[in-house]
Amino acid sequence: MRNKLILLGFLLLGLRQLNAQQATFFSQSELGFSLGQMYYIGDLNPFMPFKNSQWAFSFMYRYNLHTRMALRVSYLQGSIKADDKNSSNSILVNRNLNFHSEIKELAAGVEFYFAPFYFGRKNGQKQIQGTAYFLTQIGGFYMNPKTSFNGEEVELRPLGTEGQGTVLNKKGTYSNFQLCVPLGIGAKAQIGKRVTFNIDLGIRKTFTDYMDDVRAATFIDPAVLGQYSGDVAAALSNQSLDGARNGYRGNPTTKDWYLYAGGMVSVRLGRGRKCFQLR
Repeated sequence: MRNKLILLGFLLLGLRQLNAQQATFFSQSELGFSLGQMYYIGDLNPFMPFKNSQWAFSFMYRYNLHTRMALRVSYLQGSIKADDKNSSNSILVNRNLNFHSEIKELAAGVEFYFAPFYFGRKNGQKQIQGTAYFLTQIGGFYMNPKTSFNGEEVELRPLGTEGQGTVLNKKGTYSNFQLCVPLGIGAKAQIGKRVTFNIDLGIRKTFTDYMDDVRAATFIDPAVLGQYSGDVAAALSNQSLDGARNGYRGNPTTKDWYLYAGGMVSVRLGRGRKCFQLR
């Protein structure tokens, strides 16, 4: 009997309830908000990073699989623009094109952490925990290139400024909805037990050359284009200052890109649940 009592005492001491946290769906989940800058690289801005950058914002959901990897779903909204008048290249200045477009993106992918990241501080831990990471996603985005004509905002896609949708262009009309592959790097640091701060820089590979409504290498004859698409399309297809009929319009061998850089605050949704733990 005495031996049984001693054994029971050891079991009670070993199985005492602790304040340890067992992971749950909510304790591994985060919601975040990001604010930053967006810009594009394409026919109207082929050289200059962060030129004509615009404010953008993003909402993010992150599920922490383990200390080296997390799943991430994000919604990004912003705008891009460019104007040949601001170029240092005389050929582009003479071309005299401009555009602006709203961008709405939905993407999902994976974050890979360079160092183990443990959400929640240990007892007595005072230092801030952080890590760099690599982000890869796949997604889709909405674009709608526009310009100003006679003081009014005009959508360029329906006009077919390069003969899209007519016998003048075999490519046909492009879509407002396109695929993208966001690739980026970032760094995150823990602020308290439930909050992190992130800095992201991500480039979006696209599969379209029409974010700026410019793809063809040369201009289409405005007289012929006017017969198919109207006078507004003919006027906006060639706005070159010297009136050249066969001047430079775009580069059909490259696709357009857009980039986003911003800071994010994210909050963990739960604390986990208490569990028994052997010591």
